[in-house]
Amino acid sequence: MRYLILSDIHANWEALEAVLACAAGEYDKIVCCGDLVGYGPDPNAIVDWVRSNVAFVIRGNHDKAAVGLENLEWFNPVARTAALWTQTELTPENSEYVRQLAKGPLAVDNYQIAHGSPLDEDEYLIGGAEVAQVFEYLDRNITFFGHTHVQGGFAVSSGRGRILYGPSPDEESAGLDLDPDGAYLINPGAIGQPRDGDPRAAYLLYEPESHGVEYHRQEYDIATVQAKIRRAGLPDFLAARLEVGQ
Repeated sequence: MRYLILSDIHANWEALEAVLACAAGEYDKIVCCGDLVGYGPDPNAIVDWVRSNVAFVIRGNHDKAAVGLENLEWFNPVARTAALWTQTELTPENSEYVRQLAKGPLAVDNYQIAHGSPLDEDEYLIGGAEVAQVFEYLDRNITFFGHTHVQGGFAVSSGRGRILYGPSPDEESAGLDLDPDGAYLINPGAIGQPRDGDPRAAYLLYEPESHGVEYHRQEYDIATVQAKIRRAGLPDFLAARLEVGQ
């Protein structure tokens, strides 16, 4: 079984479409670590696609915000504006689907998926003490997570911790061989709004049988998404940041 692992699509249809075209034939099932909507201009197209194609999916904080399950006072003004816009755009059927999304972590095969931390779905796993604490309480050796929009992750193997990185800006992919006795927190990166300095959409492929992970980046039509964001009346910052991956 081969899995396409996605996260943080954020209503960016062009980015998702490019990733699916690149990964075609390379996976058997699709998994998503949350934040289907928020920020981007195509929430219904994304939710429609997820409903029909994704085998396992959990909610993110922007999904909660889009259906009134999150206190928007915790959001910055740009994110709050986008959440309120998304609330008005989602069809009743898609809004109910998002409302019913499971809270992570969710067990899948030999791994689990989370949006933020497996201990707190809204916590950002950036490094330091919070990551060390998570490793002490993992239910599975492998956790795929999102939320930070940064491709990479963290590993503990043979008693040593290390930071994981995706491909460099001049590479399209980077492989990672998993130690069956190690523990991993792996972030596929963001489809719809990368924040690691690389504007290309991020995703990964995982094959449990071979203990192999492949990080991938894919270029997409950023200009079309930017035009859609501006036509929708969403904050221009959301369009501008796509060019720089921040």
